[in-house]
Amino acid sequence: MIDNSGKRLARQSDAARFGAKILEQPRNTGFGAAINLAFQHSRAPLLATLNDDAVAAPGWIGAMLAAAESAPEAGMFASQVRLGGPDRIDSAGMLISGDGSSKQRGHLEPPDRFAERSEALFPSGSAAFYRRTMLEEIGLFDEDFFLYCEDTDLGLRARWAGWKCLYVPEAIVEHRYSQTAGRASALKAYHVERNRLYVLLKNFPARMLVRAPAATLSRYFWHAAWAVENRGIAAQFRQTHGALALAFIVARAHCSALFRAIPLWRKRRQVRRTAKLSAAEFQRLLEQHWITPRQVAAL
Repeated sequence: MIDNSGKRLARQSDAARFGAKILEQPRNTGFGAAINLAFQHSRAPLLATLNDDAVAAPGWIGAMLAAAESAPEAGMFASQVRLGGPDRIDSAGMLISGDGSSKQRGHLEPPDRFAERSEALFPSGSAAFYRRTMLEEIGLFDEDFFLYCEDTDLGLRARWAGWKCLYVPEAIVEHRYSQTAGRASALKAYHVERNRLYVLLKNFPARMLVRAPAATLSRYFWHAAWAVENRGIAAQFRQTHGALALAFIVARAHCSALFRAIPLWRKRRQVRRTAKLSAAEFQRLLEQHWITPRQVAAL
C-alpha cells in the first residue's frame, strides 16, 4: 500500500497481520513514482494498481490472477471499472485518439455490453494488473508524467514491445471518477494536456505525429462547440475557471512539452530500440482501438 498524502492508511501492526507493508513518501512524488516504489519493494510476478478513489469488488484479485495464468502472452490486464454504481461503465480498457488523448472504452455504457473477455489496447491504471517480466523489459511508469496519462505511456510502450492487454470483465471495480484531483480542476487540465503531448512525442510513429496537430485543432474546436452547448468537460471547466484560464493552461502545457522535447526524443529512441512491431503494425493496432477528437471532447 502507498500513502503519498502523508496520512497513514492503517497502523503498521494492522498491515503486518496481512503481510502488507506501508511505504510513506516524505513528499508527493506522483502516481507513477509511488507505484514504481511499490514494485521495487516486491518480488511478486504481478503488479496491481488501484486508485485511492477505487473500490475493488470481492474476487477482483482472484479474477485477475486467473486471467494472467490463462494468457501468458498478455502483460497487462484491464478491469471492468464501473462509475460509482452498477449501471454504468467507467472503463473496459482504454482507447486512443490522433492527438495522443486517451479515453475510457465503454465510458457511460451499460456493463452488459462489455461482458466478454476481449483484447484491449491497454488498461486504465485506476485498476490494473501488470506482469513483472513485461515491466522489467520495457521499464516502469515514467515519473516525469507525475499525474495522469502515465498508464497511456506505459501501455503504448508495452504494445510497441509486442505485449498484449486482456480485458477481464469479471474483475469489477467501482471508481469514484476524479474524486481525488477533481474532474474539472486546473491541476487535472494541465497535466492531461501536457502529458498527452508527452505520449505523442514518445510513442506515435512519424506519420501519425505529423497528423497530430490537425487532430488537436479538431478536438479544440469540438471542446469549444460543446462548451457553447454546455456539454463536456470544457463546459464544466469554463463555468468554474473561465475560458482565459483554459487557454493559459493549454499554452503552458505546450511550452512544457517544448522545453522537454529533447529528453522526450531520447526516450522515444529507447522505445524504438526495444520495439517488436513496425511503425505500420503499431499504427494499425492503434486504429483498431480508436476514438475521434469529437468523441474525446464530448466526454
